[in-house]
Amino acid sequence: MDDTAHTHPKVIKAGNAALGLWLRAGAYAAQHLTEGAVPGVVVQLYGTAPQARKLVAAGLWHEHGHACPRCAQPAAGDYVVHDFLVYNPTRAKVQSDREAAAKRQQRAREQATARRNRRGNVADSSANADRFVGESSTENFESAPENGAFLGETAGQAGLSRRDGGTPSRSPRPGPTRPDVPPTEVQQQPRTRAGLIPELAPLADALADAGCALRWQLGLGEQRDVWRLVQAHGMPTLVDVVTRRTAPGEEPKPARYWLRVWSDLDRVPAAAPHGSNVVPFRPAAPAALSSHTDNLAAGLALLEKEGFS
Repeated sequence: MDDTAHTHPKVIKAGNAALGLWLRAGAYAAQHLTEGAVPGVVVQLYGTAPQARKLVAAGLWHEHGHACPRCAQPAAGDYVVHDFLVYNPTRAKVQSDREAAAKRQQRAREQATARRNRRGNVADSSANADRFVGESSTENFESAPENGAFLGETAGQAGLSRRDGGTPSRSPRPGPTRPDVPPTEVQQQPRTRAGLIPELAPLADALADAGCALRWQLGLGEQRDVWRLVQAHGMPTLVDVVTRRTAPGEEPKPARYWLRVWSDLDRVPAAAPHGSNVVPFRPAAPAALSSHTDNLAAGLALLEKEGFS
């Protein structure tokens, strides 16, 4: 619809009502690619017979049998829009454009997919590049320490192993004369005693020999408290406390827990010698002792007075 159509003589001659029918019928022809042909049933649906006659009289439509050399001949009872193909593409052109657009979209989708795949492949190659640089295809399945480990010699026959050399492994293999140590204990022992002061090493060894492993995560001040308890009560006493309170197979407790238990030894009075019937008591204060002595002297004087000497 041209923006000057409102002043065109044909539009003015047809009138507003007939112009509405012309516009709706033209939109129908463009949608269904009829190249301007308007079936009679569509005309009856969108307008009236007088409106159709006004469009034919104004030269906007043609009926069957018209003499316009630029417009196609409609079937009887149908109409054709005058100069429709002058302002609108043909059916073949529209279909060709649609097919070309569909192909362009397909190529764009394929190219986008290819770009995504290339980015993914580049990312995978970058991630794995450092792992396989300088290695053959057969060596890609071996870790670096294993490459070249067997150079035509029998395994275990050439040279010294790491366990036989001057720097043995941290977890040495038990020998035939040494009892097997559970793997967990072999792995945990160097880790749990890390940072332990030298004075507590004998206590840790004694507890380990008694089958009571501790987790020695203690601060320096706490370790000094444990050493004071060792000096005050003796190492066997501290070991005995742990062994009596540890069930077989029980998970090792932290040394901080046993520090609280050992600290209770300071509040327990010293035991009497074995076989002694002496009951320790707290000595009286000097003032109280003096008072008791005075009372005893007065009692003895009274007995002498009464003749009980």
